[in-house]
Formats: sequence, structure tokens, C-alpha cells
Amino acid sequence: MIDDREPIASKVDLAFTPALEQARLIRSKEISPLELVEVYLERIQRLDAQLGSYFTVMADLALADAKAKTEQLGKGDTSDLPPFFGVPISIKDLNPVAGVPCSYGTPVLRSQVAAFDDGVVMRIKQAGFIILGKTATSELGSLPYTEPPGFPPARNPWNLDYTPGGSSGGAAASVAAGLCAVAQGSDGGGSIRGPAFCCGLVGIKPSRGRVSYAPIGDRQSGIGANGPIARTVADAAALLDVMSGYITGDPYWLPDPNPSFLVASSQKPDRLRIAFATAIPPIGEASQECQKPVLEIAKLLEEFGHSVAPGCPDFNGLVEPFTTVWLSGVAASGIPKEALGSVNRYLAERTCDAGQYLRAVCQMQVIARRIVGFFDNFDVLVLPVYLHPTIRVGEWANLSPEETMPKLANWVAPCPPFNASGQPSIAIPVGFDSNGLPLGVQLVGRPAQEATLISLAAQIETAKPWIGKRPAFALS
Repeated sequence: MIDDREPIASKVDLAFTPALEQARLIRSKEISPLELVEVYLERIQRLDAQLGSYFTVMADLALADAKAKTEQLGKGDTSDLPPFFGVPISIKDLNPVAGVPCSYGTPVLRSQVAAFDDGVVMRIKQAGFIILGKTATSELGSLPYTEPPGFPPARNPWNLDYTPGGSSGGAAASVAAGLCAVAQGSDGGGSIRGPAFCCGLVGIKPSRGRVSYAPIGDRQSGIGANGPIARTVADAAALLDVMSGYITGDPYWLPDPNPSFLVASSQKPDRLRIAFATAIPPIGEASQECQKPVLEIAKLLEEFGHSVAPGCPDFNGLVEPFTTVWLSGVAASGIPKEALGSVNRYLAERTCDAGQYLRAVCQMQVIARRIVGFFDNFDVLVLPVYLHPTIRVGEWANLSPEETMPKLANWVAPCPPFNASGQPSIAIPVGFDSNGLPLGVQLVGRPAQEATLISLAAQIETAKPWIGKRPAFALS
């Protein structure tokens, strides 16, 4: 069931109002930060026991911050306020927030209170956001569904029997259900794009070096990236502006965009050379339901005047080295194998020695050059986000790790190549599957060319708007 009403006729509509519009309403004093935070906290209290999108709700801290900002708002000029003053956001529970527990999706760390703000959290606070809480993640962020042992599973607000994806599953579920305005997520193999796909949202995996991993580092040779999850392209672009930028000592970085990503979301793209594909060699073809949005968007882009042709990079040889680098994150956590769930315990037992790791990094980098080389002839590649539609909660829970790994690798196959290459990609919603769950596509761009993807995604959004689509669960 979908509701297409326009904001802002009620508190429900206010909860679904774009973050940029919320910021404008606050600046114009039509609403206060406290009113907005109270709307979201009431919704979290009422709905999240079923949804499981938050591990930790920071109600007292959020209310105190909202009261302080509301008082500040009443004292006069609003011209110097930061861009998202008073707008509520959620933070994934892989990213520390000072003074708040950070579990990383594992029960042994459930009570561990963070002593510092992650670099991306620091930027989010500086932008004026109010943090509502820490969202659910898969254990150590390593799986594409959010069912960590010792925690209730996160569920998809479009149908509670299905997963919101992972590892940023709680982040996506919270935005899709109207339990925050926008969310911070992270992506080491599809963990932003996959949940955006599952929940009908916009998710951006930025280029390598766009968003800092200060103060800790990413631990996996640059395959991971922090990025935004939002209901509109403009909101996602503006949040990426907030997140972006060098922090002293970063091992790799990019210059600030000029103009901003938000400006890019309002600019019509030039005529682009666009490739599209519905298969990921050597993994295989997407299901018919996941092929359909790709073909639909390819046709639409041709109607826009872009040059569109079938084509795909050669991904052969990438699975093994990428897997070696990716699974090293489990061992890097330092958590004893005995304290981990079965899949992560299996991954920890496959950890290689330093020489094998470095050889894998070299192999991955060689193949990444080949992938990026494909974009000498194209500006954008349109692909499925995942190879088949969203799975049910617990669908693979009774399988052995040996049985689970091929299934998840097949499902997420279109995403990891661009973690390996460090290229930007954006997932956007395009319709629904036969179960009423969202479908989407991902747009992949040249290194450091997020602005091109954002402009193109906004062009598609204008032709096929989805801002009014809301899950029935969120309207209860």
C-alpha cells in the first residue's frame, strides 16, 4: 500500500518532509528543532519495537540538544546557522559517537561507551544535525542483512517479513519508516546501496577519499566509504557535502567539489555516454524483476538525449582477492572468534597471513585499473543494485556458513567491484517487485565524479518522482 499525499498536512507528513525543507522550516521559525525531534521520538517509541531500526535511542541527549537549539533560534538572526540546524539524523552503530555505546553489532561490545566522535560524526554535528540514535547493523558490518546475534533483526518497513538489507539496514529502515530525516551509512561491499535498494531510498557510495575515515582508518585498503541515505537526491547530495572533506593525516583524499553536490542536484547533466548491463560477469544474470528497472532506466535516459548502449567492465578474477581483503575486517576487529556469530566465525577462520593479504591487494588494484579503464569510453554505467529482490528475515539463518557465502555473494554481486575500484555509485528507487517491495538501479561514475551521478539521478527523479511513496506501516 502506497500513500502519495504531499507534505506537510500532519505530523506524519512532517516526519517525511525532506531534510532540506525541514532546515528551511526551522530557519523561518515555522517549526522548532524541539517540535521536530519530539515528532521523531514519538514515532520511534511507537514503531521501532516492530521495526528494530535502532540499537540505541539517544532520547535525552537529542531532547537536550533540541531544546538548546530551539532557545538559540529564538534569540534572533538565523543567517549564520549551519545548513542542517535542528534537523534529526541517525548514525550507524559502526561509527562512534562520544559518550554513547557503540556495539558494532556484537553483544560483547553492547555496553562499550565511545570516547570520541568519528570524523564523519564530527562533521555531522558541525552541520547542526541532532542525532536521534545509533542504528542497527549486521555484526561487524560484514553481512548484507541486519540480523546480528543477540539483537532483534531489523525489518523492512514495506513488509516486516523482509530484511531492510545490510549492513546499513537500520539506517535505511529508519529513513524509510519516517523515524529520522536522513541517515549516515557506510559501504564496504554494497552496505549503503543494498539497503537503499531494499527500502526504496537514495544511497550514495562516494569515491575513495571523498569522506574521511578519521581518526581510526578504514582497515581494508580503501574499499569502505561513509555516505548518505535519504529520500531525495537533493537531501543525499547535501548530506554528502556535509560529510566530505580532508581531515589531517588522511591517507588519500579528494579536493572539495566545486560547485557543491547540492548545486549539482539542481543542474541538468550534459549529454552523457551511458552503458547499461543486466549481468555481472562471471557471476551471472540478474533476475527478471531486477533486470526490468535497468532496461526501463536505459530507455528513459535515451529519451533524455543521452547516448545509451549495452556494455559492462570485465570483472573476472576479482572475487577471490576482494573477498580476502573484505573478510580481513573481521579479524581486524580483535574480537575473539568464540564471541562471533557463525558466519563471522567462519570468516575469521579464513584469515590469511600478511603476505597473502598484500598479494590480494595488488591483484585487486590491477583488476580495478581494468574496471576504471572501461570508463574511458563511458561517463556512467547503469546496473542492478542486487541480482535478485529482497530476501526474507531469517531466510538464510538455518544454512551453514559454507552454504550462506555463495548466496550472499551472488545477491550483492553488482556492488563490490566499485568498492574495489573506489568509484562513486548511487542507488535510486525504480518501482516495486511482485511482493510490493522496492526495486532500484545503481548508477556508477568515473572516479571523483559524484556530481555527474547526482545530476543524472536528479534528472531521473524529476521524471519518475518517488518522494510521496510511503510504506503503510509508517502511516499506522
